[in-house]
Amino acid sequence: MGSFEVASIRALLPCGGRVVFPSSRKVAQAPTLERFGGESDLRHPPKTLLKVLVDQRKWRYTDFERTFNTTAAKLFGKGTQNPTVGETQFRRWTGGKLKGYPGPDTCRALEAMFDVPVADLFAPPPVAADPGVHTFTMEDEIAMTAREAQDDAGAIASVSISDTIIDQLRDDAVSLAREYHERPVFEMWRRAQRLRREMEEQRDLTRVPAQEQELLVLSGQSVALLAVAAFDLGSLAGARRLARTAALYGESARFEPLIAYAEGCLAYIAYFSAEPSRALSLAHRALTRGGLGDVATRRLRAIEGRAHAHLGDTVSARRAIRLSQEDGYGHRDDLHDGVGGEFGFTAERLAMSNSSTALLIGDGVQAEAAARQALTLIQTRPSGSRSAAVLGSAAADLALARLMSDDVDGAAVALEPLWTVPGEQRATGLLTRAARLRRLLSQPRFHGSPLPAELSERIETFIQSAAARQIGGGLPEVLALEA
Repeated sequence: MGSFEVASIRALLPCGGRVVFPSSRKVAQAPTLERFGGESDLRHPPKTLLKVLVDQRKWRYTDFERTFNTTAAKLFGKGTQNPTVGETQFRRWTGGKLKGYPGPDTCRALEAMFDVPVADLFAPPPVAADPGVHTFTMEDEIAMTAREAQDDAGAIASVSISDTIIDQLRDDAVSLAREYHERPVFEMWRRAQRLRREMEEQRDLTRVPAQEQELLVLSGQSVALLAVAAFDLGSLAGARRLARTAALYGESARFEPLIAYAEGCLAYIAYFSAEPSRALSLAHRALTRGGLGDVATRRLRAIEGRAHAHLGDTVSARRAIRLSQEDGYGHRDDLHDGVGGEFGFTAERLAMSNSSTALLIGDGVQAEAAARQALTLIQTRPSGSRSAAVLGSAAADLALARLMSDDVDGAAVALEPLWTVPGEQRATGLLTRAARLRRLLSQPRFHGSPLPAELSERIETFIQSAAARQIGGGLPEVLALEA
């Protein structure tokens, strides 16, 4: 066996007995029958040292392959060019049927696995001079068990990541959700993109079930925020695909609140795409999800109410508004309540949404009351945490409600907060309301008066200077439905 020393053999074969080397008269101890598989090994002795070492570890092909892949990743990094081993190849190696050696990278991986030269691995094993001798000590068993446990722990450590990395990713996801309405949509889109990519990279580095589970949930959250950003930028097709992807993450992680949130997004994307029946079906399905808190339920009821209003079902729309305003049962969930932010549904956002529903069913009085409530609530928040989208949308709804009763002066006063919304925060929902205002002001009953014309021109400039328009996002085709 050439360079294969007695000390190395003893380290690899920690058992009793005597061994005679083919190329040397040096004598060492022979392995026990139990190590090599008992009496069956006397009838079919192993033809390679590799077979001996595999049998010692009681490895099946899948165990060997997993350890080989882990070792290769340590040596060469994770990649598609790493050497691999198929089951047929494994049988040839252990059965002594190999003609020539494998490629250099494969040989390096094998030598790193066993700490034995590859020439010795594929050579015949040491020959037992006295196979009937059975010497065994508990020290041998302890030594072998300790090495196997160490190998197993090392394999696990090589396919896991630090919990501190997951803690940071979790904090980043929470910050993204909570800052969503305070920052430009483009910025939030890019941040969510970076976060999603980082989570994907980390998922590739772990096989620990608990870590995989949390990273799936966090990935789903980042994709859900990408869906919201795509919608706000006017890309309904992109938002729909991303929302469906978020729902898939939720299904894979068995995290129902994320599924419900994504289905709620799909519902409002549907009615903005002139598909109110589909929107209603999605909202109802989301409401059946388990583990939802009161905030999640309020959000879905508000979406349901808008879908009923688009369908012209006034009775059901009013019922949904009423249900959305109920106190609930004190239930919470880890997404809508635990993370909050864009995943939450504040009281002013609920009031603003119900104002829009009231406008769709032609109830100007309820619409104005809800819009005024939203504006009052948002003024109670610190200036840095006010949602520009909610502020502008509530102002637009209040102006629309007043125009329904031909109060142009009141509409002009109501629109003052609208003009303060920066161009990069003029999202799809707000632009849709602004476009509806402009169409209403162009009706014949307002012709001949300077104020309606002035407001109409100012709204047109407001829409054209929105960032989503500047990148060609345009406005959804739902505008005709909103009219």
